[in-house]
Formats: sequence, C-alpha cells, structure tokens
Amino acid sequence: MTESDVTRDGVKGARPGREAVTGEQAGRRRRRRGRGEKAMVPDAEFSSYYGKPILNKPTWKPLDIAGYLYLGGLAGASSLLAAGAQATSRPGLARTAKLGASGAISLSLAALVHDLGRPARFINMLRVFKPTSPMNLGSWLLAGYAPLTMAAAAADVTGRYRVAGATATVGAAALGPAVATYTAVLISDTAVPSWHEGYRELPFVFAGSGATAAAGLALACAPVRESGPARRMAALGAALELGSFQLMKRRMGLAAEPYGLGKPRGLLRAAEALTAGGAALAACAGRESVAGGRARLLAAGAALLSGSAALRFGVFHAGVASAEDPRYTVVPQRERLEAGERSGRSDVL
Repeated sequence: MTESDVTRDGVKGARPGREAVTGEQAGRRRRRRGRGEKAMVPDAEFSSYYGKPILNKPTWKPLDIAGYLYLGGLAGASSLLAAGAQATSRPGLARTAKLGASGAISLSLAALVHDLGRPARFINMLRVFKPTSPMNLGSWLLAGYAPLTMAAAAADVTGRYRVAGATATVGAAALGPAVATYTAVLISDTAVPSWHEGYRELPFVFAGSGATAAAGLALACAPVRESGPARRMAALGAALELGSFQLMKRRMGLAAEPYGLGKPRGLLRAAEALTAGGAALAACAGRESVAGGRARLLAAGAALLSGSAALRFGVFHAGVASAEDPRYTVVPQRERLEAGERSGRSDVL
C-alpha cells in the first residue's frame, strides 16, 4: 500500500465491514494470540441481567412441600418395616409400622393438595399416563399406594379380613421404596441447581432418610422386645443417608455451596447430629433390659424422626437459595461450555 492508495474515504479496495472478525470468532482469535500480546478490551464477565435471578425460585410452601417430602419417605420405609415385621411374627412392630405408613401418606397427600390449592388439581394429573413425567408417575404411585396402606392398617386394627390385610401389606411394601425415593427424582428433574446437580445421589439420601424416620417411629412406639429390625434399619439408614449426602456434596462442586450457608446449614448440621446420635442410642438400647431400654429407644426415636425432618427441610431451603442466586446457574454452565470447547463438543449445555 502506498500513499496514493489512501483517500478521504479510507484505503482503496478495503472492505472492513466484511473483513472484520466479530462475535465468537473474535473471541477465539483473541484466545489464540501469543502470550506476549495484551487484549485492549477484556473478555466480558457475565453474571445475569443486572444481577436479577435467572430462574424463578420455587413458589412452593416450605411446610407443605418439605413436609410432603418427609412424610412420603416415612410412609414408604414404614411399609417395608411392616412387611418384615409381619413375616417374622412381630405383631406390635407390624401394627406400629402399618399405622405409621397409613397416617404418614394421608398427611403427605393432604400437604400436597393444600399446596396445589384444590383437590381437583391432583385428580387432573391422573387423566393421563406420562412415563417421562416424574410428577405424573408420582401421582399414579400415590393413588395406588395410599389405599393399600389404609387397607393394611384397617385389617390389623379390626382383626378382620386378615388375608386381604396381609396381601395389602405386601403390596404396599413393594411400592414402598418408590414412594420413599420418587420425590428425590421429582425435585432433581427441575432446573434448581442444588437439586438438579444432585440427581445421582439424592434418591439414596432420601432412601436413607426415610429409613431412619420409619425406624424412629417404630423405636418410639413399638414394644421393646420387637425393636430389633427397627434398630438395624436405623443403623443402615443413617449410614446410607449421611454417606450419600457427603458424596453428593463432594461431586456437585459449586452447586453444593447453598447446603453450607444460612438456614440450610443449621438444619443440615442438626440433621447429621440427630441422625448419628439417634442411631447410636438405638444400638446401645438393644443391650439393655426392657425397662432400661425404653427411655433410650424413645430418645433415639425422637432424634431419628427430627433428624429426617431437618434433612428434608434443609434440602428444600438450599434449593430455593440456589435458584435465587444467578451464580449457581451461570458458573456451572460456563464450566461445561469451556469443557465442551476443549473436547470439541457444542451440545454440553
């Protein structure tokens, strides 16, 4: 290029509008610059539009939905305990577990309907069958499970129709694991970061939490001499709940941060202490006399029931907190995008 090529309108033959590199290509070219070159304009740092939440936080009522999560786990695990007690000729433990399952699922349904606003909204979910929808499958699951628990409890209390009652107990036990864990699948299927990122371990956390709750109810109410299965369930449930929860937080990365802040932190620390303490008390009570073990079993049962409830409420509030802060949505997405660029993938989001 010579001086004669420069005119008032710019350089002859140059077409800057077409040759300029913009957008994503410009960003890639900047990243390919040598280490000695310094960008005149730094890369944009984006969090959200004026710091506003990217997601609409869940509008569910904490008492209704966290209570629904808790009571469903208590009911499902109690049905398993009832079937085991029935098979091993422990009538007092079986009756406690059957009544617990029936009462818990009834209260759980009441909490769900109260949050929905009208019973018709729950019934409307049964108008279709959609295997890809956890909410729809959960509605059908509850519709089949609740009558079985009520039939089992009624037959046990009245002493009539024992064969039908035993069959209902077995049927409820078959559906019990799904009832105890499907709520974890339900909330993991949302876009809420601290729920969605825990989709692998959260069902195991809820399974362990449901087992400790059912064991706690049985320890507090069933005869001491029949409490062996409940004590073993308490130990296994506590190990599954606490171990899975720690593994989940370690794998989730940034999305696990809300579990350690504010209200969720206090609730989850209380849940850990109560669950571990309740399981230890239950184990110790098994070595004592009937009279001496009753007080320990009552304390263990109360601790396990409270610990399970604290965990469900802690998980609920942590999810709400993660939806309110855009950082928990944006940062993991950017990390996945950068990982996809390094591996040559474009579908990571």
